Amino acid sequence: MKKYVFLIVAFLCACAAEAQNKDVKHYNLENKLAIQGYDPVAYFTSGKAVKGKKEITVTHNGVVYYFSSKANKDAFVKNPAQYEPQYGGWCAYAMGSNGEKVEIDPETFKIIDGKLYLFYNAYFNNTLKSWNKDEKNLKKKADANWKKLTDN
Repeated sequence: MKKYVFLIVAFLCACAAEAQNKDVKHYNLENKLAIQGYDPVAYFTSGKAVKGKKEITVTHNGVVYYFSSKANKDAFVKNPAQYEPQYGGWCAYAMGSNGEKVEIDPETFKIIDGKLYLFYNAYFNNTLKSWNKDEKNLKKKADANWKKLTDN
């Protein structure tokens, strides 16, 4: 009997780990670090992109987040879904335009309906400007593309 319980527990742990790894594989991470080390809560509380500190860290679903303050870390722990970037931290414009995972500039962002969207901004190509021209349509397409991508 103990052997069966152990096997069931081991199987459930393996399934949970596989589900977590499936999600993480779609995120824009460098060594499991999200948003290039920027504090996800600061976007909401200060309206600015603020670098987090290695000393103030949370790992959520296999993703590491840095925070600029303990208060921001505590806010994130209470409700991670409120602060996590949309589309796994990839460029929202690219996700809506063609369903591609494109790098971002963490300092180019927009809060829409209480959610964080990040954008590519380099070489005279600020995709936030393009997003703003057709936000409603691009957001709808980005949501559909992200769902299709993460369902695989």
